[in-house]
Amino acid sequence: MSRRPRVLLAPDKFKGTLTGVEAAEAMAAGVRAAMPDADVRIVPLADGGEGTVDAVLAAGAEEHEHTVAGPLGSSVSARLALRGRTAVVEAAQACGLQLLDPTPATALAAHSIGVGELIRLALGTGAERVVVGLGGVACTDGGAGMACALGARLLDASGRPLPPGGGSLADLASVDLGPLRETVGGATFVAATDVTNPLLGPHGAAGVYAPQKGAGPAEVRLLETGLTRWAQLTEDLGATPRDLPGGGAAGGLGWGMVALLGAGLSPGADLVMDLVGMDEALAWADLVVTGEGKLDRQSTYGKGPVALARSASDRGLPVLGIGGAVEHESWADHGFTHVSSLVELVGEEQALRSAGPALQRATEAAVRRWMDEDTAPVVRAD
Repeated sequence: MSRRPRVLLAPDKFKGTLTGVEAAEAMAAGVRAAMPDADVRIVPLADGGEGTVDAVLAAGAEEHEHTVAGPLGSSVSARLALRGRTAVVEAAQACGLQLLDPTPATALAAHSIGVGELIRLALGTGAERVVVGLGGVACTDGGAGMACALGARLLDASGRPLPPGGGSLADLASVDLGPLRETVGGATFVAATDVTNPLLGPHGAAGVYAPQKGAGPAEVRLLETGLTRWAQLTEDLGATPRDLPGGGAAGGLGWGMVALLGAGLSPGADLVMDLVGMDEALAWADLVVTGEGKLDRQSTYGKGPVALARSASDRGLPVLGIGGAVEHESWADHGFTHVSSLVELVGEEQALRSAGPALQRATEAAVRRWMDEDTAPVVRAD
């Protein structure tokens, strides 16, 4: 007796409408409508930013919820995922841009203290490896707030503790990293990011990203001055040079993690696929269905669905991609068998208002089309 066809559902979030888990559940309903006897497995994706903790939790990790400092100091709720001795956190849960209304003042005051608190809490669970998903943060402090939460002492010329926020770093006079190093001990750290910007300069954390966080030209200059001072003083203590590619991620938090915690930088999508056991899932599957809110040229630069499609295609697996919106691209060159769009199927308004039913319908149509057109067997030999 032949076994049931195995379908792996591994979408990223459809931003603003569906989480990765919700998208996968909608896809599952579509697959079952087209292929009632299918054996379905859900393994949501993420690229190291929003949704990373959810993806790891969906893969069986243990959830821990905590209260930490938000980007302006008020308390926020944040979660981490613990899988074995590896803890996974998202910087944006503690200091995300979505937690405030960005203004020039918040661009200077926002900090990464909550990220450091999450790391400390992760270490308290017994984790020996901490993965921090970067991206989407409100701060431009080079990880200074994170460092303070882990024990570092940042002082001004009068010997007083420096106020939090990237805007105060220009007044930094001395740094003591000794207590931080005692806190982190022998733990290892990984920063998940696809950004290659350096910490400083016109392509750096302040020059490129601070305007998106409310900073005007004057605030960008002040933040750049502060980050330069922060890098200079920590380099004097043996920290990583400031021209590190990827150091500008998350307001310089990428540089701060490498320089202060000895972290490695890793492409977010590849790291998440490893954390959720994607290799084993692909070895199990006969068909892969993936997607995200928008499939466009940017998706081809390290985003989860494209990274997955390439990996699946290398194994000879058919891959169906579904985007909320899809831009013209040679998707077959990136491993996709077929790509379809919710907007083209139901219109933009309906795709936004009823994303779940629209995705279910699109998935059913995509699977039926593949079954009608594809000449390869639905079930591979084990």
